[in-house]
Amino acid sequence: MKKAKILIIDDDLDTQDLISSFFRVRDYELLVYGDAAKALDDINQNKVDPDVIITDLMMPGLSGIEFTQRMKMAGNSLPIILITANKKVEIAVEAIAAGAYDFVVKPLHFPQLLVSVERALFLNKIKEENTTLKSVVQLQAGQTSIEGVVGKSQGLRNALDLARRVAKSTANILITGESGTGKEVIAKAIHAMGPRKKEPFIAINCSAIPENLLESELFGHAKGSFTGAAEKRRGLFEEAEGGTLFLDEIGDMSLPLQAKLLRVLQEKKIKRVGENQYKPIDVRILSATHKNLKQEILNKNFREDLFFRLNVIPIGIPPLRERKEDILPLSEFFIRKFSVTNGTAIKQLSKEALEYLMNNKWPGNVRELENTIERAVVLSNQNVIQYDDVVTLAQTTEVETDKAQFQFPTVGESKILTVDELVNKYVQHILKLNHGVKEKTAKDLKIDRKTLYRRLREIDNNAHPDTSMMM
Repeated sequence: MKKAKILIIDDDLDTQDLISSFFRVRDYELLVYGDAAKALDDINQNKVDPDVIITDLMMPGLSGIEFTQRMKMAGNSLPIILITANKKVEIAVEAIAAGAYDFVVKPLHFPQLLVSVERALFLNKIKEENTTLKSVVQLQAGQTSIEGVVGKSQGLRNALDLARRVAKSTANILITGESGTGKEVIAKAIHAMGPRKKEPFIAINCSAIPENLLESELFGHAKGSFTGAAEKRRGLFEEAEGGTLFLDEIGDMSLPLQAKLLRVLQEKKIKRVGENQYKPIDVRILSATHKNLKQEILNKNFREDLFFRLNVIPIGIPPLRERKEDILPLSEFFIRKFSVTNGTAIKQLSKEALEYLMNNKWPGNVRELENTIERAVVLSNQNVIQYDDVVTLAQTTEVETDKAQFQFPTVGESKILTVDELVNKYVQHILKLNHGVKEKTAKDLKIDRKTLYRRLREIDNNAHPDTSMMM
């Protein structure tokens, strides 16, 4: 189990030693400072990451109350326990008003201090869990425009758990997955659960903007730096100052621009197009791609040094076809969403429609499923969404075309199929075209469902004969 970290601030060395000795034997990790200003700088620069802070009230330079006030002004919610020899009630009130978690009077009663620390750690843990839960609920409810995080598959849970654990870090994250799997959704979730959540989240698709304009979009440009640059313009790095910049489809970025991005990551500075002056930036970089960047490196299309800079923490999102258990909750979520959006009654899925959704391969992943449900909600004039409502015109046309293209065996084939074998092949062909939807297949073949089920059992038995009696 991870040790809890206590940061102790006191200019008195004896008090430092007393507090440190007491908590060290109780298996706490300790960080000790004699200067509150130095401790504040290290916390703000993420050089230290304590779980609770114990600080003296009266210190030269920055007092305990001033330290607490500056921590709260910076948006830091770490629990702070103030200790002092002053027993006046007014001092205690001032400390709590400044944002301190607790107030302990000297001479220290260490059992009381231990209870205060453990209670602070417990309440902080509960607060973090509630914040995370609230973020996930908001994501699922669409309250923060991150409505795609819905599902219960292990693959999705693994990705979300990793996103939750790295959200508060400053490390660069590379999100990989096929188009439509929800890479931007995960990026927004990381931003929403991190310390920059109140700052801008700026996203740009590197493949959607022409190469000659992408540099200007990212870094900005000076007036007259190129044709059409009538005014000075801030780039997206500046727009995202203090927040997060999400570079989608980073694998499509040109090599010259990759070199400039690498320099930005190394130096934390940008230079507008047409200017010579560098400007410092404070932006967290999240990137995503559907490409295999290791293969792109071998093909000389992507810089290896940039890959290692971006891929500090990789998060992979499985395609929808590999997480079937997410299809139903996603479908139900999108039905509710688009029913509300279009002012219609919330509909239900018929058995045939659900069977189609569960058996479809979804090459466009969650985005394709979302579009399918939206169309079904809008076009369906019943309270129940039917099979025909979720099959696109293109898919229906493809099915009809493929039915006409069923290849009968020719006379020249070495094996002549029996009528029964030929029927089995055609049944399997129609079942495949209907994405495994048995009721639709039975309807197309104009046979009873029980007849189809019996035929499929026979096909399966012939394909997997019982070998238990064979010696």
